Amino acid sequence: MVSRREFLAAAVAAPNATKLAESTALARPAPLATDNSDSPATFFQPTALPPGTVYVGGEIGRRINITVNNNLLALDVEKDFLKPLRERNRTDGYVGLGQLIDAAVRFSICTRDARVLAFKQRLVAEVLKTQEGDGYIGYFQPGRRVWALWDFQEIFNIFYGLAMDHHFYGETTSLEGATKLADYLIARWKAVPEKVFGKNEISMQLPLGGFDHALLTLHEETHDAKYLAFLREVRQVAGWDNRIILGRWGKLEGHSFTYLAQSTAMMRLNRLEPDQVLLQPASALLDFLRNRDGMAITGACGDMECWHDSQEGTMNLGETCATVCATYWLDELMRGEGKALYGDMMERVIFNTLFGAQSPDGRNLRYFTALDGRRQYYDKDTYCCPNNFRRGIATLPDQIYYRIGNGLAINLYTESSAEVKLGSGITVNLRQETDYPKGGQVVIHVEPSRAAHFPLSLRIPAWCRSPRVSVNGQASEAAATPGRFLVLQHEWNPGDQVQLDLPMAPRWVKGRQSQSGRVALMQGPQVFCLNRSRHPELKETDLRLLVIDPQTLQGPFTDYSVRPNGLAFRVKARMPEDWYRLEHFTYTLTLTEFPDPGGEATYLKVVNPGDDRFVHDELLAGPQLS
Repeated sequence: MVSRREFLAAAVAAPNATKLAESTALARPAPLATDNSDSPATFFQPTALPPGTVYVGGEIGRRINITVNNNLLALDVEKDFLKPLRERNRTDGYVGLGQLIDAAVRFSICTRDARVLAFKQRLVAEVLKTQEGDGYIGYFQPGRRVWALWDFQEIFNIFYGLAMDHHFYGETTSLEGATKLADYLIARWKAVPEKVFGKNEISMQLPLGGFDHALLTLHEETHDAKYLAFLREVRQVAGWDNRIILGRWGKLEGHSFTYLAQSTAMMRLNRLEPDQVLLQPASALLDFLRNRDGMAITGACGDMECWHDSQEGTMNLGETCATVCATYWLDELMRGEGKALYGDMMERVIFNTLFGAQSPDGRNLRYFTALDGRRQYYDKDTYCCPNNFRRGIATLPDQIYYRIGNGLAINLYTESSAEVKLGSGITVNLRQETDYPKGGQVVIHVEPSRAAHFPLSLRIPAWCRSPRVSVNGQASEAAATPGRFLVLQHEWNPGDQVQLDLPMAPRWVKGRQSQSGRVALMQGPQVFCLNRSRHPELKETDLRLLVIDPQTLQGPFTDYSVRPNGLAFRVKARMPEDWYRLEHFTYTLTLTEFPDPGGEATYLKVVNPGDDRFVHDELLAGPQLS
């Protein structure tokens, strides 16, 4: 590893690199909150911190490291990505090159690892060498380009990845390549606007999932109004049909990733050209997820890539592309409204479904991450889900801290630090000291370059019923309310500390729809599951028939089977044929963290599902935790 100073010097000295990108412009602010309210009317719209200012440890940092060392740097890039790019003889299929470029760019920033920087530079250089005179970069034969599946999506993801290389590193050759490629794509589209993708067997919208987001990025990098005009006049983004369509049928109009990506782009466009119509898809989707059973307890959504509300958790639950895009969508919601709810949903997705899509050593990845039944790893390093997973992990540092007006907000809790310039010559270093999500104790070290008054906002998770906050040992005067941001207005001095205590009592959460009559164990943002391989006596048992006694729950215990310093619980269980011996529980089950690769059952049957000790999921819009 190189030092930060050495890394940045190498980045600036790279061919055609000018400088690391500065922070994006602040959104128009509303009056700053002076209490713990986080309604849009009283809360600044959060913005991202400048790239390279956040350094991550803890479980999030560990996931970043194993993804880089055991996955990204272990890829056979020459064979799987570059060789077929030079040959350009494909007639269909998808590789995911653009997502890989994006991931490499982001990982090189957040890790400060010279190996990753070299990986990124070589990858981009080799890709740009293949650009043809008309601007095309891709894998397809000339007669199949753009309109054969999935060349259109490959193209716009490539120009997005190149645009991000310019965004983070100021690489002018990358921006030139991205612009030529985007212009090629737009020209081909305009030439035959009535043409459809493939053989018209899928929705026209599906291959476009992410295109508008990519074009907005190119607009921001080039400041060229023609890209916005294309979205407005040709794409007619504001006129998109935002219905939630259930099930995998027809032309896959209910494709979850596509909806998430389109909704994210529309919210982003709204920040540039405000129009309430652009926010309607996000509102409809939030209602579906929270009111109409569209979100599973792990934060996953969709079955077989399409919207589903049955709460079934079998092998096709939670496509990884949709999982990653959900974190982007929630980040965009956070930037638009600043509600703690979006951080609560974000951490649920990250610590369960996102991390559950990766093997403990980081090498293998999943296409789907199920609640029930055996999970499978995907057999390729290419295609959409593996590459989206990489860039999803690489984006996590951007979701920990936000700039809010003249202050800062902490959204995700993990060992980390951020160094931020607040203005008036003040630089603030925030550092979190915590083992979250194992425990809920967080010490936040606040180190301004000199004494300064600014607001520090802390997300208080909705699952925590008795949060406590103190500053330098003195209890906070403002009350910490679950599901809200607590805004600490304080004159900060070097050496100040904020102590945040989020007690994590285990809770049994009621199942819904197909999971009715069952409960799932949660502690903090984490869901727990049953791994059959840890129980030889259950080798031939249908795990859905097991009946547990929730009152016998013991733990948590430290467990190293899933991750270093992880957690596990124990609970007694029996088979339903023992119903006449209600007190006779034959088995002692060990419940491990949801990313356990052998996890097969998340919801477990109980004798009395109406027991008032079982709680509703706090992320739902209905009944809350009592």
